[in-house]
Amino acid sequence: MSQRKNALLICTDHWFSSLFGHRGHDLVLTPTLDQLAHSGTVFDNAYAECPVCMPARRSIMTGTTPRWHGDRQMVSLPMSPELPTLAQTFRDNGYQAMAVGKLHVYPQRDRIGFDDVILSEEGRVQHGVTDDYEAFLAKEGYPGEYMCHGMSNNQYHTRPWHLPEHTHPTNWATQEMCRLIKRRDPTRPGFWYLSYVHPHPPLTPLNDYLDMYRDVEIPEQIRGAWSDDVASLPPALRQGRHDSDNSYNGKRSRELALKAFYALCTHIDHQLRLVIGTLREEGLLEDTVLMFTSDHGDMLGDHGIWAKRVFYEKSANVPMLLVAPKDDRVAKDKVDHRLTGHRDIMPTLLELCGVEVPSTVEGLSLATETTRPTFYGEWGEGVPAATRMIRDDRYKLLYYPVGNHFQLFDLQTDPDECNDLAPSKEHADAFKKLQDALASELYRGDEAWVVDGEWVGLPASPWEPKAAHPSLGGQRGTHFPMPSLINP
Repeated sequence: MSQRKNALLICTDHWFSSLFGHRGHDLVLTPTLDQLAHSGTVFDNAYAECPVCMPARRSIMTGTTPRWHGDRQMVSLPMSPELPTLAQTFRDNGYQAMAVGKLHVYPQRDRIGFDDVILSEEGRVQHGVTDDYEAFLAKEGYPGEYMCHGMSNNQYHTRPWHLPEHTHPTNWATQEMCRLIKRRDPTRPGFWYLSYVHPHPPLTPLNDYLDMYRDVEIPEQIRGAWSDDVASLPPALRQGRHDSDNSYNGKRSRELALKAFYALCTHIDHQLRLVIGTLREEGLLEDTVLMFTSDHGDMLGDHGIWAKRVFYEKSANVPMLLVAPKDDRVAKDKVDHRLTGHRDIMPTLLELCGVEVPSTVEGLSLATETTRPTFYGEWGEGVPAATRMIRDDRYKLLYYPVGNHFQLFDLQTDPDECNDLAPSKEHADAFKKLQDALASELYRGDEAWVVDGEWVGLPASPWEPKAAHPSLGGQRGTHFPMPSLINP
């Protein structure tokens, strides 16, 4: 029987860093994760290098930034063979590596180093793959009915889950992970990756969890003066703000969305108890390093913005919770304020398990005291979406090159980012310091945004709102019979 440490990496989708009881959130119920937080270290300044699904997961699985792994705008490209993945590195060192849930790679059946992947891809049939979750529904007598609740996986309208409780994707992923742990090779240590598809829309929680929030009063959304001046917003924000104002920013729509979102989180929290219980009953819990994170967060209507792809805190600041029993390198009941990111997950888990970290990894092991003075993030190429961010231990600078638009926030005094300090002469030194740090990070054509030391960005074309909500373009249909291949 192997005595080496096991590792369990849990990843959610759209869950932001402050959405926990242990972080002081007044409404959401997360008793399991709160208890785990007291058993380990919470990194409260952890960020997605690129806050959108595929690039974020590439950073998690390769320990690299978009500069190195090649994706900063969510494109379908295979993983670079030059980058050893977290799963492959564990396997190369004798581990059995298994994954359940949303891998979100291309091609969809690329195992990226895992021995096996039990896949749930949110009904993405455009690449010609029927995933394991939809095959499970068919066996249960519900072929093609995953999306028959009618909700979109990119919108914030909501209704309760339409099928029996055991068929919910959160229950399914939990049961599959418990099954894999029980079926492990007992002669080898294990690396398990559990990737839940929620609280990412569709917002279809179980009725029992929705009931927990029915009588909860949802506070007003956070709005800074800068966000209410729609005409002055950079083009990268304007279309999204237009769509949100016409879809979700009404009081009732937003309240229903947030209650459903919180319900999905609590459901995941409770299901994690089964995974932890399985590890305990298999005699593995005290020998398993556990990390909980998310690929990015969700603005949930704050500043009139929904979803991700922006670098405000609720979108880019992700959970990072680390528990390592019987290992003094990971403190208990501690909040660590270091600037950390997705690329730090791979070296941290490998080091805690005694596995050599590949030279390609850019991240820092959180099992050490190493720090970084700034953290750089990026989303998008060209117009109008491109956004860049850099922050230090206090200030965050956002840059929208289209329109040459900067924002500066003091996260110590203004964690909700309501007061844009970019025009403030009093903060000119902090502004210039981060501008210079940001300039040093630019690459792949972004350097043209600075000419002779002056930021010039890109011209902003006149903006006109699109007539239809673009998210309807991603609406799923019925999946029985199997839809024709859109992009084989």
